[in-house]
Amino acid sequence: MAPMEVVDVLHMNGGIGENSYGSNSLLQKKVILKTRPITEGAITDLYSSITPKTICIADFGCSSGPNTFLAISELIRSVDNKRKSLGHKSPEYQIFLNDLPCNDFNTIFKSVAGFQENLTNQMEMGFGPCFVTGVPGSFYGRLFPSESLHFIHSSYSLQWLSQVPEMEETNKGNIYMASSSPPSVIKAYLKQFQDDFSSFLSYRAKELVTCGRMVLTILGRKNEDPFSKDGCYIWELLAVVLRDMVSEGIIKEEKLDSFNIPQYPPSPTEVRFLVEFQGSFKIDHLEASEIHWNAYEDDFLNNDEFKDGAYNVARCMRAVAEPMLVSHFGEEIIEEVFSRYKEILSNRMSKEEKTHFINVTVSMTKKDFI
Repeated sequence: MAPMEVVDVLHMNGGIGENSYGSNSLLQKKVILKTRPITEGAITDLYSSITPKTICIADFGCSSGPNTFLAISELIRSVDNKRKSLGHKSPEYQIFLNDLPCNDFNTIFKSVAGFQENLTNQMEMGFGPCFVTGVPGSFYGRLFPSESLHFIHSSYSLQWLSQVPEMEETNKGNIYMASSSPPSVIKAYLKQFQDDFSSFLSYRAKELVTCGRMVLTILGRKNEDPFSKDGCYIWELLAVVLRDMVSEGIIKEEKLDSFNIPQYPPSPTEVRFLVEFQGSFKIDHLEASEIHWNAYEDDFLNNDEFKDGAYNVARCMRAVAEPMLVSHFGEEIIEEVFSRYKEILSNRMSKEEKTHFINVTVSMTKKDFI
């Protein structure tokens, strides 16, 4: 994938079909709910300190499906509970939903009226109003006027890079960072993340009001080793599938060697260093948590439909990776890829302990430099 292609293909499967992100994003939902105490604490602290008449909230990397409005609903509910405890009149809410232009904004827009109606029904008299706006564009660039936002939220988005790292050497036989990758490949991935995350912090510092808050949850790793199983194993298993298909002549070797996933899973240490180095934000809370690959692991245990963990994980990964794979390898191999992927996941999940994703969550306040 050439660098300029990423903005065109980096999106989740749209719509509401069987392979859509909307139908396969329970894991992401659980992450949002798992980190709810942190986001709730941050936005109630913000509201208590500045009590704006209109509170402007931006969700970066909103994607589409039920999770798009989940995080926003939780944030609004937290503010409403706080303002009632303080005896304040409800603020108005301006919600900005951001993602790349190729995101399925049509599905989002069709859901806005239902979201607003449900929110009004759930709240008591005196709530609102709440306005929703779509903001297409890369969050690695400037998106909002200066000091126009009060609160920024992002979940499972900032691990995605602005482009495939520019590599000095071919990452032969791999699609991501791996133990067999040349050291220069690992270095290129780290540099791309450092550049991208620093840009994100700099632009958001311009867009947030003084003492504005930001909570980010990033797919990351606990281990300081960048190609540890913490962050890379799920992609390594997909690379095994693609290498097998190369050996069988189904995929051309040069096609595999020119495909790399534009993602970097940072450690908490790396996140802390970059936030402190950039200098615009004070870290209020930083933690790493875990969630099982199979989002259904603890649910629906008596329902046969959800017992096949490998099937669930393969569907989740397909909803995320299919647009990139189709763009590079063509649509005709997709069913075969994910059929094989399910089988290898089933094999490894029955044997391996490292079947968890790591979530790195950081809550920050914009510094007052005056």
